[in-house]
Amino acid sequence: MSQEVHAELKTFIKDWQESAEKNKKIFLRYKEQLEGNKNICLEFIPRPGITYSLRASHRTQKTRKLFAVIDVIEDIPRWLSVCFYSDMITDPEEKSDAVPGGLLGEDAVCFDLEAWNDELVSYVGARLAEACQRASQDEKE
Repeated sequence: MSQEVHAELKTFIKDWQESAEKNKKIFLRYKEQLEGNKNICLEFIPRPGITYSLRASHRTQKTRKLFAVIDVIEDIPRWLSVCFYSDMITDPEEKSDAVPGGLLGEDAVCFDLEAWNDELVSYVGARLAEACQRASQDEKE
């Protein structure tokens, strides 16, 4: 992430007023989870009034540009949509929504987090770890 984009992300986080739903806390938890892996590259794409996207890719990925997107949806209050390619994670409890062509034109699954829920936050965090692991094994065919 360039210094300019990093500064933009830092400002976005600083200016984000936490709400009773604690969605900022969820965003920070996932951001810190991703930053804890030195092989993860993060990209921040702000679209004020629509979404603020944190995109994660793994340095060893060859076939795809990313493995996860954490979108902060501009609404009152803000909420999160965490999306993965449908073939990069499992969803044993079927908590996601299928989004055909929803991630850079490929089939995706998304988890909508409208408020802090310990079980769902942990569940999606496990999917994030799973997608990261799969991305680290990505090889061109």
